[in-house]
Amino acid sequence: MAAADLTESPGLTIVMPVYNERETLRTALDRLLAVEMPIPTEVLVVDDGSSDGCTDTITDLVDSGRVRLLVQSPNQGKGRALRRGIAEASHPLLTVLDADLEYDPSDFPALLRPILDGDARVVYGARSYGGHAAYSFWFVLGNKMLALWASFLFDAWLTDIETCLKVAPTATWRALDLQANGFGIEAELTGKLLARRERIFEVPISYRARGREEGKKIQWTDGVAALWILARIRLRGR
Repeated sequence: MAAADLTESPGLTIVMPVYNERETLRTALDRLLAVEMPIPTEVLVVDDGSSDGCTDTITDLVDSGRVRLLVQSPNQGKGRALRRGIAEASHPLLTVLDADLEYDPSDFPALLRPILDGDARVVYGARSYGGHAAYSFWFVLGNKMLALWASFLFDAWLTDIETCLKVAPTATWRALDLQANGFGIEAELTGKLLARRERIFEVPISYRARGREEGKKIQWTDGVAALWILARIRLRGR
């Protein structure tokens, strides 16, 4: 799908994969729905086998049609939930927002602008790490190493490949045939985009990292797996 097609009939699906986010889900959706979006927007929550009743907190939003809810059980991983959302999306553009309050949905209009202006097809929200944004030294270093590794492998220059905020045509998301079930889907997505010679446009965004005590789920092993996923995609060739 060309950028021109998107400017003629724009619309955005925001997929929110959710697993046991009772403390933050409602707040995340309230913040998202309060944003004045430049194009029609569909919010699609995919509950990945939660056991804490988190979706009970958004019943009114679902009943009113402001949010679509899909439920899959048992828990199958973020990647599987995201793939379900990609398959069910109804708008020509698609992005993702986690329910953990680390990202600010008010950044979405700025991320959409390069696409709506016809300047880009794929846009990433690039995080800067300082103050409240730095979960830990190793977390920041790991993210920077992954971005450098991807840039080296695919002869590109990216500063943040693990960011949640990625906007691209829904048709492109589907054409990538993503397979990862867990957090590795972030690296797989970037690797396959770069292998297709997509140019990724980065826009600065705000970010507040949460710690383990707040429910952060990603582990150092996910970073190691991401390194291998990127290398495997590159070795398979373009």
